[in-house]
Amino acid sequence: MYRDFGTILVAAILGIIMVAVPLFVQSLVAPSKKTKEKLETYECGEVSEGSAWLQFNIRFYVIALIFLIFDVEVVFLFPWAVVFKDLGLLAMVEMSIFLVILIIGLAYVWIKSDLDWVKRKVKYAAGRYERIQIKENT
Repeated sequence: MYRDFGTILVAAILGIIMVAVPLFVQSLVAPSKKTKEKLETYECGEVSEGSAWLQFNIRFYVIALIFLIFDVEVVFLFPWAVVFKDLGLLAMVEMSIFLVILIIGLAYVWIKSDLDWVKRKVKYAAGRYERIQIKENT
């Protein structure tokens, strides 16, 4: 048993060495003179226009995370569907619980309207916030 883990440990150490040694040698050998051209954003040989630092809308990231969550669900569902008959009732119950949790997650995301690209206006809770009345001087 320890022999198997030893093999994994040796493989992990060799992997770390194979990454670390070239990076270390490169840091010693490579010239470190930084010019304006080297610090510019590379745009496939074209002359750069503007800055590469753009602020993206946070909704792109939210949609990407939601996609990843439900994409991983499919990764678990396909193998289960292939061997469904061989697994029995316990696997059916486990997968049903898994799907119920995912459906609850989808309902939560839907209620928060994170699936909508254009968000609805947030309504204040009744009695919690009062409108500020500004009196005009007349």
